[in-house]
Amino acid sequence: MAIPAFAALIAEPLMLLADTAIIGHLGTAELAGLAVAAVVLGTEVGLCIFLAYGTTSTVSRSHGAGREDEALSQAVGGLWLALGLGVVLAAGTALLASPLTGSLASSSDVAGHARTYLLVSTLGLPAMLLVLAATGALRGILDLRTPLYATISACSANVVLNLVLVYGVGMGVAGAALGTVLAQWGAAVWLVGAVLRRARAAGAATSARLDPVVEAARTGVPLIVRTATLRASLVLATAVAADFGDAPLAAHQIAMTVVTFCAFALDALAIAGQTLTGRALGSGDGDLAQELTAQMLRWGWGVGALLGLVLAATSGVLPRAFTSDAAVIDVLIPALLVAAAVQPLSGAVFVLDGVLIGAGDGAYLAWAGLAVLAAYAPVALIVGSAGAGLTWLWVAYVVFIAARWVTLELRRRSGRWIVLG
Repeated sequence: MAIPAFAALIAEPLMLLADTAIIGHLGTAELAGLAVAAVVLGTEVGLCIFLAYGTTSTVSRSHGAGREDEALSQAVGGLWLALGLGVVLAAGTALLASPLTGSLASSSDVAGHARTYLLVSTLGLPAMLLVLAATGALRGILDLRTPLYATISACSANVVLNLVLVYGVGMGVAGAALGTVLAQWGAAVWLVGAVLRRARAAGAATSARLDPVVEAARTGVPLIVRTATLRASLVLATAVAADFGDAPLAAHQIAMTVVTFCAFALDALAIAGQTLTGRALGSGDGDLAQELTAQMLRWGWGVGALLGLVLAATSGVLPRAFTSDAAVIDVLIPALLVAAAVQPLSGAVFVLDGVLIGAGDGAYLAWAGLAVLAAYAPVALIVGSAGAGLTWLWVAYVVFIAARWVTLELRRRSGRWIVLG
């Protein structure tokens, strides 16, 4: 389950990796502008991750209990909610593009590139949310192939489109954003079509109905809080990096892009955790849920250790794939080494997070997120006020991951997340 889930999960990170590599060779200001725009977009889409995670949890429970029509009805409700939220977010982001990018940029030149990328990218926000909801629904009914095929196609198209629009047509930053938007809409049409076909086959209504949409929104509220605390930590890190200057901010963008790729690889195990936990609890088998959790934790530690070794081994050459600026490379390599060291613990964190989401334990995750933010924020602010530099900012990230692990492990040991039915 984790392998095809991994391919589907890394759609956005792969698109961002392509954008980062292509834009990075345009110049440092362009790359720093992407860093700012990516934080804004990542925050908005990240806050809506409940469309995938919440849908997987509710759909897998109903599917595990044998109620197929109910499962697909919940899936369609998630699609309508995603479309409505996407349109509202796109309009709001376009209106606020200048103040959003200006507040995070390290210079006016960076702010201009960030604004351009963000404005074009708003056209793809509804597509991004539809992909989240459709992918979550398909995972819940154990269809992992369709998201896999859609992801491969979208990522391939994204790279080709970006190269043509940025270098062939000469659109620069705007071309990179437009290529990504077109790829996102292609994936959205593919995945939404797959969900609607299954809904019709199961006898579930595909028209907009209030109850499924309200239920999808209600179950998503705790996950929104949980995700908001995580995104607040990432935004804070970007703001601190911006105070260090253009080169550290550009280096931070590259480090975050690489670590996000690793995080999504680990989250593939969490997706398996969400689906299998939801099915096990939905069918009334709490012992199976615990056994699966123990097994997935072993995989989490192991895969995290492997990713850490690969990242450490390639830290000296990896930066040159994204930039030729020596100042960026000098501050990036130590940050990558710190990130590599924390990958094993990150593996355990992502697995436990997925298990608790699959169990529908959103309320606890929301409170745990607030506790983690309270632990991390002072450390990051001290690093910024002391001017300690990017490496110490990533040491603060280790504190962030450690705090997440403590809150999740305590919940796992308590057994209170095991609610059958």
